[in-house]
Amino acid sequence: MTRRYELKKRAERQEQTRQRIVEAAVQLHRTKGPARTSLSEVARLAGVQRHTLYRHFPEERDLLLACSGHFAEHEPPPDPEGWSGIADLDERLRAGLAALYSWYEQAEDMLIRVYRDSEVHPVVQEVRDLRGAEPMARIRASLAAGLPTDTRAQAALNLALDFRSWQRLTASGLSTPEAADLMAGAVVAA
Repeated sequence: MTRRYELKKRAERQEQTRQRIVEAAVQLHRTKGPARTSLSEVARLAGVQRHTLYRHFPEERDLLLACSGHFAEHEPPPDPEGWSGIADLDERLRAGLAALYSWYEQAEDMLIRVYRDSEVHPVVQEVRDLRGAEPMARIRASLAAGLPTDTRAQAALNLALDFRSWQRLTASGLSTPEAADLMAGAVVAA
């Protein structure tokens, strides 16, 4: 019986170590970005040796997937169920963009660095696309329902959904709710 107890304790310690590594990676990715974070820095912040990090995450992609999964679990993008039932297109756009922009505001530090790094680091781009495609497709589908299918209306929606659009609007002095109202109006007007 003692052996089974020891194995359970060992597995718990391994999971705690893995969790420390993931949390250290999230912290560094939020402040420096994934492409500018070395595995040595992650190991140091997690309080482990590099070989321990590699035992848990043999490839950089493995660590990025774990990090992005942890981030998505703790700071998930908004769920379109909250506004999908709104029949009025203008109201639904305002509600959906307000929720999306609030999430952008909350996750801005991470999103800035991930978007920046995805332009120069193929693995970061792959993981960003992998984690972000499904939630953004659901958000887009919800907000596109009832919207004209012409190029102009769809382009306006794409612009409204873009993280960098929200950044530009808030950098111009708009609050997050004001930015959502402006873009909802622009999409409806298109």
